[in-house]
Amino acid sequence: MTAALQTNYAQLGPEFSSPTQPGRCSRPSVLLWNEALADTLGIDFDPQQQALVFSGQKLLPGSQPVAMAYSGHQFGQFNPHLGDGRAHLLGELTSSQGEQFDVHLKGSGRTPYSRNGDGLCALKPAVREFLMSEAMHALGVPTTRTLAVVSTGDTVMRQTPGPGAVVTRIANSHLRIGTFEHFAARGQHQAVQTLADLAIALHGPENLGDKPTKYLDFLSHVIDLQINLVVEWMRVGFIHGVMNTDNILVSGHTIDYGPCAMMGAYDPGAVFSSIDHQGRYAYGNQPAIMQWNLARLAECLLPLINDDTDQAVADVMPLIEGYRDQYQAAFHRMMAGKLGFTDATTVEPQVVNALLDVMQDRQLDYTHTFVQLGQLLSADQSQTQIHDQLTDWVNTWQAQLAQHGISPESAQQTMGRHNPVVIPRNQLVEQTLEETEQSRQADAVMAMLKVLRKPYEVQAETALYQAFDADDDLNYQTFCGT
Repeated sequence: MTAALQTNYAQLGPEFSSPTQPGRCSRPSVLLWNEALADTLGIDFDPQQQALVFSGQKLLPGSQPVAMAYSGHQFGQFNPHLGDGRAHLLGELTSSQGEQFDVHLKGSGRTPYSRNGDGLCALKPAVREFLMSEAMHALGVPTTRTLAVVSTGDTVMRQTPGPGAVVTRIANSHLRIGTFEHFAARGQHQAVQTLADLAIALHGPENLGDKPTKYLDFLSHVIDLQINLVVEWMRVGFIHGVMNTDNILVSGHTIDYGPCAMMGAYDPGAVFSSIDHQGRYAYGNQPAIMQWNLARLAECLLPLINDDTDQAVADVMPLIEGYRDQYQAAFHRMMAGKLGFTDATTVEPQVVNALLDVMQDRQLDYTHTFVQLGQLLSADQSQTQIHDQLTDWVNTWQAQLAQHGISPESAQQTMGRHNPVVIPRNQLVEQTLEETEQSRQADAVMAMLKVLRKPYEVQAETALYQAFDADDDLNYQTFCGT
């Protein structure tokens, strides 16, 4: 049995959240259970109790469910009235390692922020969140995780009627840029300070105390976290799909797996979200959009940084303007690792750019191309075929490795740590979701996760999930799941 939940966020005050109980469901049953995560959290229930607790039908000891208030910029336009419209924060849980986690239900019914929504979640989006968040965790990308997916036994109406489900999401916190915007837009600067102090306590940086630069240092720390996050997205070819400020956690973890997708053929303009009509959140736009989002956070913090607004702006501008160079340096270090260099200064940026140019021009698969390049360094490379237009580039690359004394074996080991051999391919994810909805069984998901949880290893079943074709993603669309 797990320890009692704390209610730290619920106790911040009524302006931060609204007390509300999860809705009722007719026949809750556990479809997916994350045993490893449950062990980390110290949660141990029998399946019947799992179904009741993680559908919101039975509350954990100490739980005081609330819906969190927040606002946000959605596709560049500010919406002051968002909040948890179909979610309930049950409370916070402290793991055996002393780390605090939010326990958060999604699809658990209407709240004061639901507006015209029903507060429910369909089964397929719930399973997508479980599958994708576990895949991202295994890939080494900072992410929220899913503890459980519980079938409700009820029907949810979306494009077509389908089975409903409740997701239990585990996060270090749900403090969003949009949470800060909610109070800053209302001139509630004390509430912004309360949020900033809470975020610092949860996510750092440490040892700020009462430093005069406390909140400026916090902004700088969040910028570092978000740069690391976006670089990791770019490393594995992840496209978030809806980088609104209400979907950006200041902890630097990925949240909201609704319209997300994985890039197949390399294309900076790749967009799969059905609601991103202008390509605002395309793969290649993600770094710049994160900078834009961070500027919105900086605006919220100005009154905390300096009473003189002009001076506060002067203080934050070097951080926001310095984002681009900081990101480019981090991106280059990441790409150097993907190419087998342990020191980013030993590979020229034009070498990286030349590879990406060929990949884009020839529509080469992003994941598979780096796997092939790693195979070229092996003793037996007779079966490795690369595109003709990469031949000259490969010669230049291998010459640079040799010039800096990097052996093929060492480079291959470095590449193996940075380049997954398997990712959650879009069409395979869709097939798995469809099969799960039809069968109401977890077999297809668990079979796929067996491979995706070891994405840097070749297992007996890995080949079943590596299939790729440039045409697979033509006309492919993802949806927000609401």
